[in-house]
Amino acid sequence: MGKVGAWAAANRGSSSVVPDRQLEENPWYPATPMQQGLWVLDRDELLRPTQLVPSVVEFTGPVDHPLLVSAVRRALGRHPSLRARFRLDLKHRRVEYSTHGDPADAGFLDAAGEGWTDAETDRLVRALCATPFDLAAEPPARAEVIRTGPDRTLLVLTSHHIVFDGLSRTMLLEEIFTIYRAGLAGQEPRLSTPAHPASVVTTPSAEDVAAQVEEVVARLRGAPTEVRLPFERSAEAKEETSLLGTTLATALDPERTAKAVAVATEEGCTTFMLGVALLAGTLARRSDQRDFLIAFAWPGRDHPDAADVIGMFITTVVLRVSLDADTTWRELLGNARVGSMEAFMDSDVPLDAISAELNPARNALWPPLTPVLLNLDDAPHAPELAPGVTGRLRPLDPLYIKYDLALFVRIEDGAEGRRLELSLDYPADVNDHSTVSAFLSDLRRSAADLATSPEETVLEQSVNAIDLDDPAARLDLVRSIWQEVLQSDDIDDDVSFFESGGDSLLLVMLVERLSQASGRMLRTVDLFRSATVSGQADLLAAPAGQPRAAAAPGTDRLGMLDAARNRRTAEEAV
Repeated sequence: MGKVGAWAAANRGSSSVVPDRQLEENPWYPATPMQQGLWVLDRDELLRPTQLVPSVVEFTGPVDHPLLVSAVRRALGRHPSLRARFRLDLKHRRVEYSTHGDPADAGFLDAAGEGWTDAETDRLVRALCATPFDLAAEPPARAEVIRTGPDRTLLVLTSHHIVFDGLSRTMLLEEIFTIYRAGLAGQEPRLSTPAHPASVVTTPSAEDVAAQVEEVVARLRGAPTEVRLPFERSAEAKEETSLLGTTLATALDPERTAKAVAVATEEGCTTFMLGVALLAGTLARRSDQRDFLIAFAWPGRDHPDAADVIGMFITTVVLRVSLDADTTWRELLGNARVGSMEAFMDSDVPLDAISAELNPARNALWPPLTPVLLNLDDAPHAPELAPGVTGRLRPLDPLYIKYDLALFVRIEDGAEGRRLELSLDYPADVNDHSTVSAFLSDLRRSAADLATSPEETVLEQSVNAIDLDDPAARLDLVRSIWQEVLQSDDIDDDVSFFESGGDSLLLVMLVERLSQASGRMLRTVDLFRSATVSGQADLLAAPAGQPRAAAAPGTDRLGMLDAARNRRTAEEAV
């Protein structure tokens, strides 16, 4: 069998239970205010899929599938949160949980060996990612390892948000990979003993909470709870698809990224605070609104022993940021810093209590105070399983959204330098997706303005602003950049780039400059296919792509497998 096979056989299905002798036998622990809020949201059938935290990791290279399944099972079984069951205690009027349930299992499907098509596998993955959990009866996590080709493997891992936050996802994936790598070497992995989440949660007194709520409400009162968004949703959209979303992304070039980060650093601002300034400034440039409430997720791991505990510790916090006609980008960074720091100080104040004071007339469970979210994008985009095996985090399909507009900010290190990456999640049922694309372009332009002209007022439109809806303006833009790259004023709008004196290196430069000036993320292949000034001007007018439709999930693992197979059978019969 060999040492690897023996290790896998010995560890298959095993789990280590936390030896917590200081906690009473088989207790029920009170849920945190955030967990109680998530439990309430899970009672709404429409909102249930939005409470999931799915991850789809695609590996390329040789993977030992039994070993990976074993590693996933062991990791899932180690953590109390992932064994939790929840119930409503009517006597004490609280939601509570026990961690003495069975752990989640990990399944294996040889889709390639069983003749599954890519479409069938994708349907199964969507079901694994979007099927809600029965929080009272089953573990709040599931996993499936799927072999899709000779050197292609998917790891689908889904947990409920009530026991799992973004940092937990990063930690659990890394733990799975650590166990797997140790197994390859025939060694026992070095793992710490997980603390019980109830042992690292502090609960403030009702008096302290009331005093904090009063302070937060006083700071936020007067700000509008609505935000004038850059798009309109379809009036004919169906309720069951209203939470489906799609994503657009862009990035700032390394030079301007460095300048923007430098300006932010001078003002004592983090990347998050830079994102706050860019979002508020861009929203203000597109409307007459000057005062904004923006939600964000706070890690909530204030207890010193909570740093490496898998659980749900984050809280949703709302900050306030405003500007006026004379505010410069540098001053807006200062406003963003102050608003963020004030929100950080009160991050443990229950959002429901704040919303009850500021937005008592709301007619929906979520979002309670603002339709706009801003977060740092800290997901591991390129997970490392083992030497010779590359990984990537696949985009989610379907994507469920909780906010009408969510901006994610990331500084990504690349071969050419660091880039400020901006991505927007927004509803799939908007009337015109090009309006969102235009807003993303405006965000990118705001970042460029902040980087190059931090002393200029935010609301004074950039001198580089281009109306991409104007065909003449698009032609002028493309023509001027051709002249810059080719170092020639003699440009014919209908002669190809290469016939005009360009080469492959200059084409890459053209892609970069056009992307910077237009705010559109262009590819080299796009400019190959549209090789003239007029063709590239038309390319800048192209609307954003349409989102993909979601598939209806099954109810459990076998149900998902059966549903996918039945769909295949039905299609073959047609």
